[in-house]
Amino acid sequence: MLLWLKHGHDYHERNGIADCLHCGNPIAPERRALLAAALDDSVDQFVARLTTTAERLGKLVTTTMQLASRLPSADDLASELRVGFKDVRNAASNEVTQLSRQLSTLETVLKTLRLSDIAEVKRGYEDPATFLVRSQGEPAILLGVVMRERWNGLDLGVALEKQVRQISNALPAGLTLTKVTDQAVNIQEAYGEFMLKFFVALAVVITVSLLSLGWRVGIVVAAAVPLTLAGVFIIMLATGRDFDRITLGALILSLGLLVDDAIIVIETMVVKMEEGHDRIYASGQAWITTAAPRLAGALVTSIGLMPVGFAASSAGEYAGNIFWIVAFALLTSWVVAGAFTPYLGVKLLPNIKPVEGGHAAIYGTPRYRQLRGLIAKAVARKKTVVISVVAIFLVALFGMGFVKQQFFPASDRPEVLVEVQMPEGSSIDATSAAVAKMEGWLKRQPEAKLVTSYIGQGAPRFFLAMAPELPDPSFSKIVVLTPDEKSREVLKRRVREVAANGIVPEARIRATQLVFGPYSPFPVAFRVMGPDVAKVREVAEQVRLKMHANESMRQVNTDWGERVPTVHFVLDQDRLRSIGLTSSDAAEQRQFLLTGASVTQVREDIRTVEVMARSAGSERLDPSKIGGFALTGSAGQRVPLDQIGKAEMRMEEPILHRRDRTTTITVRGDIAEGLQAPEVSARVVKDIAPIVAALPAGYRIEAAGAVEEAGKANVALAAVFPLMLVLMMTVIMFQVRSMSAMAMVLLTAPLALVGMVPTLLIFHQSFGFNAILGLIGLAGIIMRNTLILIGQIHSNEHDGLDPYHSVVEAT
Repeated sequence: MLLWLKHGHDYHERNGIADCLHCGNPIAPERRALLAAALDDSVDQFVARLTTTAERLGKLVTTTMQLASRLPSADDLASELRVGFKDVRNAASNEVTQLSRQLSTLETVLKTLRLSDIAEVKRGYEDPATFLVRSQGEPAILLGVVMRERWNGLDLGVALEKQVRQISNALPAGLTLTKVTDQAVNIQEAYGEFMLKFFVALAVVITVSLLSLGWRVGIVVAAAVPLTLAGVFIIMLATGRDFDRITLGALILSLGLLVDDAIIVIETMVVKMEEGHDRIYASGQAWITTAAPRLAGALVTSIGLMPVGFAASSAGEYAGNIFWIVAFALLTSWVVAGAFTPYLGVKLLPNIKPVEGGHAAIYGTPRYRQLRGLIAKAVARKKTVVISVVAIFLVALFGMGFVKQQFFPASDRPEVLVEVQMPEGSSIDATSAAVAKMEGWLKRQPEAKLVTSYIGQGAPRFFLAMAPELPDPSFSKIVVLTPDEKSREVLKRRVREVAANGIVPEARIRATQLVFGPYSPFPVAFRVMGPDVAKVREVAEQVRLKMHANESMRQVNTDWGERVPTVHFVLDQDRLRSIGLTSSDAAEQRQFLLTGASVTQVREDIRTVEVMARSAGSERLDPSKIGGFALTGSAGQRVPLDQIGKAEMRMEEPILHRRDRTTTITVRGDIAEGLQAPEVSARVVKDIAPIVAALPAGYRIEAAGAVEEAGKANVALAAVFPLMLVLMMTVIMFQVRSMSAMAMVLLTAPLALVGMVPTLLIFHQSFGFNAILGLIGLAGIIMRNTLILIGQIHSNEHDGLDPYHSVVEAT
């Protein structure tokens, strides 16, 4: 202990360590001075004297042992002297032996035995490793930077870039600091995309307004857009909502809705001025006649998105801000269109000459007369029109069956995700060797800018819509950064081709990409559940074969994997007890011999490091040599393992999964390019229907994957639908004050399908989450226009027109 203190003190002094590495407490200067005075060179001198004494004692022990062996035996004496001498010799021998033991004990006490004398002490990483990271094929340590709450991602990117340059300049030769993923780049791209779409939409609005209403009217309409967005940004800042991909999408969705408000108001002003009213009166009439129906329309459209905002699901968590941003935009647009647009109209509209004849002359042009005649015919043949509309709607509904279904679209991020799955039970060294083959090929591809491998578990969660895989030494994920979306698709197809040709024949290679929305490991999956493991595996194999036979499926597999061989050492309890050991004792010794055991901990700076002890040599890695290892009995005797037991080879399940305490095997796979998970899942359901029908009691097959996630989202949305309908009907009822009118407004909403379905079919687009949002927005516009139309009909009736002419003239 004294020498240990001396060496520890010297180590702290040499390295200038202020805190004790053993306890972590700071060493005061006074204590440091006392230790220096007590642990000076006299300690080494004292230990040297003890060592010399121990060496002398060792020689004395040897001499006494030799003395005991040189005592004459009774056989060397005459027969009459043997009896007495035997007792004397035994007594002398016992005395010499006792003296030898005492001297040996004293030698052991005095002798200093270093750990390095009997073992190799080295510093290194855990062996075997549990997690490895490589960048461009070189060992790497991953450093994750998490942005502070409510911080600007672009500012963080600039600051990090500056810091990376500073750190890189100070690194020694051979070390590099490389960014493997940069969120600031993705933010910049998304922001640029939004600005492009924003200016395109603004240009379209201005162009249409200029062509149809004149350049001054177009400017007034266009000015409403930035004013509305500025108001939305202020509300977002006040309510703590960030400018991200979801809010960007919501703003783009809102562009068409908020422009409509300004057009309605400015057109009303222009008409009133053409009727001979001054611009002040016209601006007031624009507010009076349109404010209520526009507000009702804005509220109805916002309420239509309520299920997205309040859904208690992962989809709701991901896209919930869409409801709030659209609501902010529509309500702000209502205020801007009701206050600022009339003001701008008063200031910017040209002097519009009144049309002689007033209202009747304005709407008495040849084109208006043709339109009036068409409307009159439609009103006169209302039953035919209704039947035709219903028929068109049913055709659109039928056409939905030909539209590809989708939950969330694939991400436009450029990363390619390559999964390397070795057989379950493979060591991390074997997985690392397989990954090295894939890395070498990937680095030679022109599309691969950066190749980062995560061996032993999945990649960190650098993207919201992903979940890192659990630790597994047989699994690795490689993240390949490509320049753009086109390069990503090229590399992804090429990876699948070389994987099919056996570039890494010992592993299953899978190439995927990031997907927006709730994460699902495989797009198509089915869970086989039941009480008996063997039966569940049998049914799962039947399902796997059916899925494999389906042309729409790729790389079908199960989450249990194949059964793997394992080595079990069976102990003979009788022989184990004969050497004074228990099963627990034997297990601890075997762990020390094979894997290693933690014997203590040392403190290094702020970290606590485990000290592992285990047998040396490569024999511990060879299962065939297990029997050659020896255990130490209670009396110190060494007994080979094969004398107290035997090794057996058994086939076992590599991993067991339970769901709701029921044995569960998930059969999953990817889908062919150009297909969507819902349609492929529907095909598989038909294929496995005979298997489901033949299942015994207690067994079942459940759909998982993207279909299950979509089902969860739909259930969460459906829970909010009743409240949504009640609020929507309440708003409409306050506006129209009629049950029939309310029903008419609600019945116009589904007609959005008439325009949406053929558009999706013509342009080969899927009906997914984004399309649903567009459908809701389109339905809101239709209902708002219907509300405005009903309001104008009531205004015409108030002016004295009969119902027929009120409807025709309002339209």
